[in-house]
Amino acid sequence: MVPTLHDPSLLKKDLVYVDGQWVKATSGKTFPVYDPATGDTIGTCPDFDGRDTENAIAAAQKAFLEFRLKTGRERGRLLRKWYELVMENVEDLATLITWENGKPLADARGESNYAASFLEWFSEEAPRVNGDNLSPSVPGNRVITRKEPVGVCALLTPWNFPAAMITRKVGPALAAGCTVVCKAPREAPFTSLALAELAHRAGVPPGVINVVTTAQNMAEVGLVLTTHPAIAKVSFTGSTGVGKLLMKQASSTLKILSMELGGNAPFIVFDDADLDAAVAGAITSKFRSSGQTCVCANRIYVQKAVYENFSNLLVEKVKSFTVGNGFDKSTTHGPLIHGRAVAKAHEHVKDAQEKGAKILIGGDRIQSLGDNYFQPTVMIGMTKEMAMATEETFGPVAGLFPFDTEQEVVDLSNASEVGLAAYVFSRDISRVYRVAEALEVGMVGVNSGLISDPATPFGGVKESGFGREGSKYGIESYQNIKMITFAGNDKPLQS
Repeated sequence: MVPTLHDPSLLKKDLVYVDGQWVKATSGKTFPVYDPATGDTIGTCPDFDGRDTENAIAAAQKAFLEFRLKTGRERGRLLRKWYELVMENVEDLATLITWENGKPLADARGESNYAASFLEWFSEEAPRVNGDNLSPSVPGNRVITRKEPVGVCALLTPWNFPAAMITRKVGPALAAGCTVVCKAPREAPFTSLALAELAHRAGVPPGVINVVTTAQNMAEVGLVLTTHPAIAKVSFTGSTGVGKLLMKQASSTLKILSMELGGNAPFIVFDDADLDAAVAGAITSKFRSSGQTCVCANRIYVQKAVYENFSNLLVEKVKSFTVGNGFDKSTTHGPLIHGRAVAKAHEHVKDAQEKGAKILIGGDRIQSLGDNYFQPTVMIGMTKEMAMATEETFGPVAGLFPFDTEQEVVDLSNASEVGLAAYVFSRDISRVYRVAEALEVGMVGVNSGLISDPATPFGGVKESGFGREGSKYGIESYQNIKMITFAGNDKPLQS
């Protein structure tokens, strides 16, 4: 099945966007991008190397000299125009997302709109980048602060949200007056390139946005982006292990860093919760994008009094799922991104089984559909000794852990090296406050399995990283604060 686009020019094969031009790798080398639903090749992309990446950085560095001088209102208008073009092309962007990522078309449409919302949000933030007038302790001095763009930013984005993750980073960067070099994910680069085309049509100046792709030279390109002296900031969304490597590399030139890394989200259901709402929240949080989001519920803790009832209700909902190609209208859940993801999900299921867990539904590959499909799975009898208690599954596997008390479930939830998101379901507002404040995470959803919003700060603590994306805070890490002191203002008025 080869999808069609309303605007075929949005599919950029064998080209990337550098300095306002669509170019190939200097070597002429390319790499294939596969449809995870079928295994078929969608197309090829340039395999950039270090020298190609340096050229992109040079273009961004040159463009920064002028772009930083634009007013916030001017930058906001560019972002607004880009937003409008994204909204006009939501269907084509959704098609590209489903084609290269696998998620159902309805979910892809949701992501396209979500991606556009960051451009809209930061188009409105751009004119409001204001400094302060401070009261100094020295008589006669006057002090102001200015917020200035940090410079050229390297943005490294993941495959699971190929549209939303690039706009969530580029939006605040441009609003602040920075220029960017984006490394698109090798598994799903075409969405990023289509967004670059729309930015070009919106009138974003050459060199302000550069989007590069690579596969065989991933380590080399990553090293250039994290060590090049012209790069002022690195923003990365991905695994904790890769984040640590990039952070180590970036330390050589003390770059500003934003790291949105792995999660292991606890999803806590207390015995006074609205179970229907809790099950709906678990379906949204655990099984969205077939479990391939960093804020997916990874450990579902259910208080013992409602454990069996919750389990039965969850299984009934999962029975209604239809797994298949994301372009099929009946599909509710698509494939995983590749065979390694399927293998990890299967390993977690087998590990839990061997240690005493029971499968209520699912638990195996769906070979009849293809190599990248795995059954949506619910397991009970989970314990802290199982791999799922400490490792992020990133697949459609829901493991239910029983618990007795608030203290017990908070201790279990916090027994993790990472701390990105958590979810709490209860009707008791005092309990919700106690537990939410005690959880060692950056974000808590209360009676909701969906916490992402352009108006809210997204990010974690511990080994889930640092920095916040989205909201009024999202622009701050793309800015330097400069203080200017004016002396000699202690003279009286002249008569």
